Parts: sequence; C-alpha cells; structure tokens
Amino acid sequence: MLWKRILGEKRALIIPLALGVVANVAAYVIVVRPLGIKSAGAADRAAAAAKALRAADGEEAAARALMAGKAQADQELSTFYDKVLPADQSSARRLTYAMVPELARKTNVKFVERHSELDPSMRGSRLGRLKTRASFQGEYESLRQFIYQLEGAPEFVIIDDVTLAQTDPAKPLLLTLDFSTYFRLGANGR
Repeated sequence: MLWKRILGEKRALIIPLALGVVANVAAYVIVVRPLGIKSAGAADRAAAAAKALRAADGEEAAARALMAGKAQADQELSTFYDKVLPADQSSARRLTYAMVPELARKTNVKFVERHSELDPSMRGSRLGRLKTRASFQGEYESLRQFIYQLEGAPEFVIIDDVTLAQTDPAKPLLLTLDFSTYFRLGANGR
C-alpha cells in the first residue's frame, strides 16, 4: 500500500528513473559487455602475438647464428684442406719421409726402419690416407719426447698405435709407431 501511494504521487519521477535503469541495463548488455569481451579478446590476442613475435625473433637469431657458424665451419674446413693437408700423395710421402727421421735425430732417437702403404678403404673419398709403420730405438725419455714432438708438429700426422718393447735389458727400447697422414685426392682419385 505504501508502494502504491508512492508510485501514484511520484509517478512523474519514478517512470523516467525506471526507464533510465532499463535503458542502462540494455546498453550494458547490448553495447558495453560485448565491447569489454572484445577488448579482453584483443588484449589476449595482442599478448599472444607479442609472444609469437619474441619466439620468431629467437628462431631468426638462432638461424642467423647457425648460418654464421656454418659459414665459419666451411671456411675452417677449406683452410684445413688447402693449408694443413698435404696437396697430394707425393707431398704426404715427403712429409713423413723427411720430417719423422729428422725429428727422431733431434730427440736423440735412432730411426731403424719404415714401411708405408696407401689405405685402400679410402677409395671413393676426397681424401687419401698414407699409413706408415716405423721403428725407432732409444732411451725411454728420448722416445717419450719424440712422441710428444711428433704429436705437436705442425705437419698433419696422426699416431694410430704405439708399441714399446725391450727384448734384452742391455739393449735400448724399441718403439714401433703406426701413424697416418691424409692428403687431398685429385679428380681422378689419385
């Protein structure tokens, strides 16, 4: 009853207020809420796009680093082939035939004998391998120094096997070294 009396006396004020409330609710439901949802979706999409951009930048940086690393590796490999490896079989043979006995002499080791052969398993490769077995005699410290000098020599020689023997305690130690050097093969495989 009180509500009827208030509604009757203040109808001119209550109806516009009620219409305003209904209009505000309708505007919120029709305009504001969808824009809020759309705005939140846009913010989420923007955050996802920023994250994807950072990931893409990281992948690009990794790809550039890989390309730079590959270029450097190609350059170092080219330098190795052109400047470190002997140019051909005769250069590889000269390298081992001259350098090894000279190094033995410098380290007070006696050069005894040598046998070299080409590695047949390298056929079809860009490289050839000259395998050498050489024997030396000397005191333990001299032999040790010789091996150290051979491993540190600028010439590309790889020690494959080391055998140290002494048949008679009165005689010097016998060192047998198997070592290899690689060389570039020409277009005809030689």
